[in-house]
Amino acid sequence: MIRVSSARWNCLLACLSLVVLPACAEVAAERPEAPVPTAEAVAQAKPAGGVSAVTPAKTEVAFPELPQGANEIDKDAPKTFTKTDSGLQYRVLRKGTGKAPKKTDTVKVHYHGWLNGGKVFDSSYKRGESIEFGLNQVIPGWTEGLTYANEGGMIELEIPSKIGYGDRGSPPVIPGGATLHFLVELLQVK
Repeated sequence: MIRVSSARWNCLLACLSLVVLPACAEVAAERPEAPVPTAEAVAQAKPAGGVSAVTPAKTEVAFPELPQGANEIDKDAPKTFTKTDSGLQYRVLRKGTGKAPKKTDTVKVHYHGWLNGGKVFDSSYKRGESIEFGLNQVIPGWTEGLTYANEGGMIELEIPSKIGYGDRGSPPVIPGGATLHFLVELLQVK
């Protein structure tokens, strides 16, 4: 699969609609049985499986600095993120051996959250105690993201504002439109 940024994807779609689609129409005129794709159909095409065809380039990203009290990252942990249709980006930093939570499960976690630029806005590690909550009681990015982890594992999440706190944010700590970053250790699924 070719991976491109959304800006490049939009440029490719524009070029496609200007160059390729008219050429297809000419071929279709000669071969009436050949279907001609519309620009809209091409733009909306997505593969099966839940992962968007428009994912960022596989750029390696440094691992986050682990907060005090966090367990280690696997030596073979990916240096790139996977992007889902919702816009969530994640990478499993430590594979767990337990079960993966469902969106309706209660989980016990340790987490560390920061904004673009590195400013930490919340951390259960800094408070010295883990937290327990229902996955259906948190922002959609957490609900989706934790389903990619297994009990005993660690995951890094990059949550765009549309599945985070949106344009309203969570004043005064999280500004509107903020991308959220989390390091999460999934301690237990209940």
